[in-house]
Amino acid sequence: PDPRNRDHQPLPRTKAAGVMDSKWPAFEEKMKAEGLNEAAIAAFKYNFGVLVSGASTMIPESSIDPVDSLPEMEKLSVKPDASLLKKTVMLKLNGGLGTGMGLAKAKSLLPVKGDDTFLDLIAKQVSSMRTEFKVPLAFMLMNSFSTSEDTLKHLSAYPELGTGSDLEFVQNKAPKVLASDLSPASWPKDMSHEWCPPGHGDLYPAMLGSGTLDKLIEKGFRYMFVSNSDNLGATMNLALLTHFANSGAPFMMEVAERTDADKKGGHLAKDKESGGLLLRESAQCPDEDEKEFQNVGKYKYFNTNNLWVDLHALKAQFTKHEGTLPLPVIKNGKTVDPRDKASPKVLQLETAMGSAISSFPGAAAVVIPRSRFAPVKTTNDLLGLRSDAYILTPDCRIELAPERKGVPPTIKLDGRYKFVDDMDKLGAIPSLIACTKLTVEGEIEFAPGVVIKGEVTIVNSSGSKQTVAAGTYENTKIEM
Repeated sequence: PDPRNRDHQPLPRTKAAGVMDSKWPAFEEKMKAEGLNEAAIAAFKYNFGVLVSGASTMIPESSIDPVDSLPEMEKLSVKPDASLLKKTVMLKLNGGLGTGMGLAKAKSLLPVKGDDTFLDLIAKQVSSMRTEFKVPLAFMLMNSFSTSEDTLKHLSAYPELGTGSDLEFVQNKAPKVLASDLSPASWPKDMSHEWCPPGHGDLYPAMLGSGTLDKLIEKGFRYMFVSNSDNLGATMNLALLTHFANSGAPFMMEVAERTDADKKGGHLAKDKESGGLLLRESAQCPDEDEKEFQNVGKYKYFNTNNLWVDLHALKAQFTKHEGTLPLPVIKNGKTVDPRDKASPKVLQLETAMGSAISSFPGAAAVVIPRSRFAPVKTTNDLLGLRSDAYILTPDCRIELAPERKGVPPTIKLDGRYKFVDDMDKLGAIPSLIACTKLTVEGEIEFAPGVVIKGEVTIVNSSGSKQTVAAGTYENTKIEM
């Protein structure tokens, strides 16, 4: 059967069903003992079932078509309807720890502009939107076990945002699966390593299992706008909300046009069979199709993870699939202790929230300008965001300075600056408003008053730290 047919087909009594019968009870028992709810268990059971069925998790080139054109946000002819805001909740995904940047706390607690962290700016954005629209715009966070406490403590400075279960629900966790025999991974030295985040596709079962979905519907909410907490461009947009509500679509994804810098990330496509929209991530692309996957002229759009969801349609999908929302499963191979490469190999089963676009018949997409997309994945991104290449708008959004004409500077820091506390040793942040590309090799420190223009490469091969003196550097290579 076609692995993209996501409806529950009863498995034939084959080897796969036998594996399910023999392996599943141990996972169920482990998850119940950990206190996970029925929706979390059902979601993992579906993903585990896909794994043992041997169904391909790939989306080959032969099964999809490109998406030629989509409506553009800047050309929408809608009359914004402010009354919809009373029925809309704004949700930020805040489960990420920023471990890739050397952080042991929520990534959203990083200072971005001055002393303001992502969370401060989000709180100020919500406050600004409430003033602008004259509506007490509803706001929620999906935290993880590891970000909840720090986040709530930080946001206690903004009591008007809400508290407790009105402000947050917590994403689930999933057991890691031993690659050798598909049993639950065990690591007595540190049992926290036996669990992993289930990917942000867990948004949907976490909303169901925590009671949040039913509670929102009971309170009269109909629409939900979801985005990542590290994307400060994603604010409530009344034209988009009105367009979504008028369209009657169950689900709408904000996409942006891919450039060469985006060619390794996932893209939007059309399912040849159903004609519906789907997302293809790099982990779902067969090796032989890699070249087409990276063809940004053919597959023109990528998912920004700014999503609009009709809560009634979401509830209906859960009812139809008996408490689960079948999403494409992504298999990630790791070791049980990520820092110990000799520890047993495991599979982490994850889903992505954007991939739900293929679970909702009639789902739509809209092209947005890059100003709604400014995420921070690396210290290169963070240095750019903290510089004058980005501005803080009066309503607390961060966007590229107008002089940049929509194009961010390319920043490539030496590997020694991969972690934030090391990046902070670079000294004063240089002016990058006119920088095309900045490359740093070796250990340096910027004196206050450094201005970078065009393409500049700084190489220090002296073996000891060198200071880049104040002044303007334009289209040059500095060797120290």
